[in-house]
This record gives sequence, structure tokens and C-alpha cells, in this order.
Amino acid sequence: MLKCQVFGFRGVMIIGTGIDIVEVDRIKKALDLWGDRFLKRVFTERELLYVNKKKFSHENLAARFACKESVLKAFGDTRIGVSLRNIEILNDEKGKPRVVLHREAKEFANRNKLHKITVSMSHTSNYAVSNAVLWSDNSS
Repeated sequence: MLKCQVFGFRGVMIIGTGIDIVEVDRIKKALDLWGDRFLKRVFTERELLYVNKKKFSHENLAARFACKESVLKAFGDTRIGVSLRNIEILNDEKGKPRVVLHREAKEFANRNKLHKITVSMSHTSNYAVSNAVLWSDNSS
């Protein structure tokens, strides 16, 4: 594990990283096949409200999907029983993505003393990509 001791981060450590890439067409096909069932299983109402305001909603959905997957991968095991819907990807007033955990995802974070999750995501018309970094504060 990498310990950071610069810029006031004494005791803060990176405890996991994850990355994911998804084809936008895969999300389009899921929507064509399962429609609202897919959306309600994977995304929260707040995520869908945000995405529905965007010109390229399929690309935005794909980016959020990749972001959720990258967080799961950063957790270290994609089979820990966390629903993608319980990893919510929202944006601050400047558009920067942030992660809000719910239910079993939040319990996992608390059990593992996660201090923060930072994410970045991007997309083209064909692909969406995201990375996630898990931070733990062991200074106390």
C-alpha cells in the first residue's frame, strides 16, 4: 500500500484502484432488450434525471456504468454482493463526478474504513471509460 505524507495527507493510503471500459453499443443493446427494467436495476432516479438532460444519454449511461464497475473492481472483488444501483454516480456543480454509496456498498466501505472514493470518467461515441481510487485514513 502507498502511504501519502505530503500536503497534509499523513496516514491516508490508497487501498484500491479499479478501471473499466464499456462499449456504448452494449448499453444501447441492453436498453433495447430490457428497457426500463435495465435502467431501474442499474441506475438511481437521480442518475437518470441527470443523464436524461444530456444530448448523448447513451454515452453518459455507459460512462456511469463503467464508473460503477470501476468502483466494484477497486473494492477488490466484484462478487461481494453489491448491487450496481447502490453505487450512485452524481456530479457536483462543476460537473465533477462523485460517488455516493448505499446499503451493502456503504456497509462494505464502513467495514473497510474507506475515507474517500475518487473517480474519473470519459466517453466517446463508441466507448466509455472510468477509473476509481479508494482512500483509507489510518491516522487515528
